Amino acid sequence: GVLVNENETIQVIDTKRENNQSIHIVKELPKDVNADFMACVDIENREGSAANHTATHLLDYCLKQVLGDHVEQKGSYVDKDTLRFDFSHFQKVTDEELRKVEHMVNEMIRADYPLDEHRDTPIEEAKELGAIALFGEKYGDRVRVVRFGPSCEFCGGIHVAATGRIGFFKIVGESSVAAGVRRIEAMTGEVCENAIYLLEDTLRDLKSL
Repeated sequence: GVLVNENETIQVIDTKRENNQSIHIVKELPKDVNADFMACVDIENREGSAANHTATHLLDYCLKQVLGDHVEQKGSYVDKDTLRFDFSHFQKVTDEELRKVEHMVNEMIRADYPLDEHRDTPIEEAKELGAIALFGEKYGDRVRVVRFGPSCEFCGGIHVAATGRIGFFKIVGESSVAAGVRRIEAMTGEVCENAIYLLEDTLRDLKSL
């Protein structure tokens, strides 16, 4: 979003959490760093990122159901337009398996599971809740747990208030990124809608030929 006062507007390109402080990364420093500013969130960016982040949680759960419990998250990336999810798996995911995963994720979206959030939870209690931790990740004594229906994970990120807000989920790519690690790329919501329009236009152009 932006930091605003009467004299200038500063664009924030990223925000990180370090040493329990919010660190705003900006394109340029304010002329007066001691001035008072109002922080304004880019709502469209935030909501798109939240939808894609929640979708990675649903995807993680559904991959385990379809491919097996050996699936572990190895990395992920989300922004307002897309999501990327890396996971452990020993072979290419077939088209049939991808379609099954996609269908399961969309069923969870239509179920409209509400966000069930447990902040500042003792880590042993979080494990008793069934929360999944990332392999190799270091956690403190108290953690945040995020649950959407059967999906339950340790997480510090932004999420939608309920899965129905995601709208729709579509896988657009599956590939290998390393030995034993696969990558799924996908999109949600309005971006899916626009992709369908583009596909329809392409088919219409092909028919006219």
